[in-house]
Amino acid sequence: MTAIRTVLAALASALALLVSGLVFAPRATAASLVEVTSFGSNPGNLRMHLYVPDSHPAKPAIVVAMHGCGGSGPGFHQSSEFASLADQRGFVVIYPTATKQTAMSNCFDVWSDASKHHNGGSDPASVISMVSYVEQHYNGDPQRVFVTGSSSGGMETTALLADYPDVFKAGSAFMGVPFGCFANEADFPPWTSACVGGNMHKTAQAWGDLVRQAYPGYSGTRPRVQLWHGTNDTLVPFQLLQEETKQWTDVFGLSQTPTSTDQPQPSWTRQRFAGTDGAVRLEAISVSGAGHQLPMGGMAAAAVQFFGL
Repeated sequence: MTAIRTVLAALASALALLVSGLVFAPRATAASLVEVTSFGSNPGNLRMHLYVPDSHPAKPAIVVAMHGCGGSGPGFHQSSEFASLADQRGFVVIYPTATKQTAMSNCFDVWSDASKHHNGGSDPASVISMVSYVEQHYNGDPQRVFVTGSSSGGMETTALLADYPDVFKAGSAFMGVPFGCFANEADFPPWTSACVGGNMHKTAQAWGDLVRQAYPGYSGTRPRVQLWHGTNDTLVPFQLLQEETKQWTDVFGLSQTPTSTDQPQPSWTRQRFAGTDGAVRLEAISVSGAGHQLPMGGMAAAAVQFFGL
């Protein structure tokens, strides 16, 4: 009897460990980040890394996710939650790496004339080549292409939304600036920049005109926009969130008065701007007390939710 009790106790212990592993262990996956070295025209001399989850639909959505200055695609893959969300929801993630060595290293170009125009070249055109590569080689869905990024990557997010509204359906920019904010390369470093010096103000129409000038004659649907900024950001001033909001409400033809305001999390204040049809075109989210450190926990998931994924 003692022997039987010992065996049963061992089985119970093993079963408990098994259940614990099923509940708490991360899901095993064979998917890994891979570099694509020949993806097409690359005027910005960017590097491309790609994450394709093991399980995805026959025509997966595409998310472009971009790092901040001094970072890299693999670094953003490791430090953000987009890959784990891709595992859950079956979309492909493109991680570009900027290679420009200006006053600050590895920043995406948002200052040159080329970066401010549809088919103008530079980094935005390189990213579009990456998107085309995924559409061609992984059957990516051209109707579900999205873009996001942090700091320099957030700035490039709005550049892509302005330059290529025909490619992207929505974007989420963390700690970015209004499109067209930087006059030139000399204006980009924070210590010399009029854009991020803390006193950049334009009218909503002036900001909106910069977006419209990026693709003259474009009359199609504009991608929806989500903006994030920490209230204690001293590198890219929080004040620029209001300037971004002015820009995109003007582009969408919306009032600067939000149609709703709520708090999805205690430190997040979200303003939503909807059209007459009730569809939300713009979200502006202030993160109380946060510095230049976004995205933090749960924010990538909120961005993916905004995309409709």
